[in-house]
Amino acid sequence: MSEIWSSLVECQQRIIMTLDRHCLQVSEPNLKKFNQPENGWVNLVWRGEHVRRGHVDVVDARKTKGLWMMHVCVFPNLDNNSPIYGFDVIAGKNKVTGAFHDFSTTTSDETHPLNEWFAEGMADYFPSKPRTLPEWATNIFSSSMLAAGNITDVNEIDSIIDFAVNNLEVYLQSLGDHASTADPKAAIVAQNYYCQNQQQNPHTPRVMKSLGLNEDDVNIFCRDVLFPTIT
Repeated sequence: MSEIWSSLVECQQRIIMTLDRHCLQVSEPNLKKFNQPENGWVNLVWRGEHVRRGHVDVVDARKTKGLWMMHVCVFPNLDNNSPIYGFDVIAGKNKVTGAFHDFSTTTSDETHPLNEWFAEGMADYFPSKPRTLPEWATNIFSSSMLAAGNITDVNEIDSIIDFAVNNLEVYLQSLGDHASTADPKAAIVAQNYYCQNQQQNPHTPRVMKSLGLNEDDVNIFCRDVLFPTIT
């Protein structure tokens, strides 16, 4: 196994263990058919005292397509004005083609303590190859977002992984400090806006289909499961 893949598989386990410490794994009826670990497709969901929904989605196509992809997203409860935690990465054997990490605002702005803390952590990080973001992404991601591509330096990759995993721990520890800070109706609008913009991302379904997943399954998954809106 390549060093990059080893680091990312370990990252997956660290993130799952972190969510397990703070939340409870739950079963979502719509998600069950998409959790296919025997086929390299893993989908797990958590809920917690201050977490409305945490989701880890991994597509392991190293043997068939030479690629590995992970998506992590954690939404706070609707009475909580904390940002949304997000971390996405896709990698081949010898490089990470894309790595994205953010604390994306909901009903607060970037003066929220968690956003300011994230920005401070990002202040000294300069990706070797920054990525330009499309409009749907700039609509929802913070000005401090990490967006990097074509990373071949294992040390840089490990630095991103440590940053994302450590940030998840702090994020989950801190959510309780911001309970009862948001109007749930406003939070629904904010979280739906995030999901609706994420659903406009054409790259995710295209990559998932290229990894060999069933086209119909991917279309349903990206529309109804990956970023489900609140009705």
